[in-house]
Order: sequence, then structure tokens, then C-alpha cells
Amino acid sequence: MKYLEDYEGEVFKMHVPGEVKFLVCVDSSEECKTALKFACMRSRNSKGQVCILYIIEPKDMQHFAGVEKLMEKEAEEEANRVIAQLKEDTMNEFNIEIETIVSYGNKYNKIVDLINEDKTISILVLGAAPEGKGTNDLINTFSADLTRSIHIPLTIVPGNLSKEELEKIT
Repeated sequence: MKYLEDYEGEVFKMHVPGEVKFLVCVDSSEECKTALKFACMRSRNSKGQVCILYIIEPKDMQHFAGVEKLMEKEAEEEANRVIAQLKEDTMNEFNIEIETIVSYGNKYNKIVDLINEDKTISILVLGAAPEGKGTNDLINTFSADLTRSIHIPLTIVPGNLSKEELEKIT
């Protein structure tokens, strides 16, 4: 890993050519699992790394503090369950250790912040829900605001690709 010192003396990791790190934003959806498989296949073929990011978005329940705390706890438990399952599946299928991050806040902002903070991230991978099977809000937002937000490639993986189809493109 290479490090760079900025003009204020802050030291941070930097991207090294040839060392590819894929960031995959995940949840429990099938399209996220497909995007993760794509990233793992590309990582295996490029000797890269994979980082998954699970973002818990806040619920606006300020009038019911007790309910809000319970919902936060349930969301965190769900995040940990999903990440544990994805890590296990990834290890079993690809024999790859993946980095995991759980964050709280707006998905778009958290992804942009992480990419701007971690200079080793090379490619953002998002899974697209097949027509009529999900929202794709995150993809729509990144597609519209990409040039202002991040300075790395965005790969959008259709969520209905089979393993065979993924193998053809990785």
C-alpha cells in the first residue's frame, strides 16, 4: 500500500496502478448479490480487492424515540446478518476475503464520502434491479450526478445476469 502526504501534512492511502479495489454497495437484494459476484470475478481475474458497503439510512421517527431506537437496532441486526451471509457466500464461491463497512446516513452521500476518503477504491459497482423489480434510485442518482461526485468508473451490473453471463464479461 502506498501513502501520500497532502499539503497540510495529512497522510492517506492512495491508489496504486494495477491494484484494483472494487466498492460494492449492498443490501439483501438479488441485484446486489449479482453486483458482488461480478466484483469478485473481476477481482479474482485482476488480483484485486473487494469492499462491500452496507448503508443504514435513517428513518424519520423523531416523535417516537422508542420506536426509532428499536428500528435502528433491527436495521443494524439486518445489516450484520446480510454482511455475514455475503462474506460466507463470497468465501465459499470465490475464496476471497472481502472488506466490509457498515455506515449510517444517506446512501449517495456515504458512497461519495467513502470514495473521496479511500483513494484505493478504483471502481464503484452497483447492481441494477430488473425492470419492475426494485427502485434503482441509487443508480439514477449516480448516473445523473456522476461527473460532479466521484472520479472513478461506475459499473452498473444488471441484476438478472446468470453466473455464466457474468463469467463471459469478467
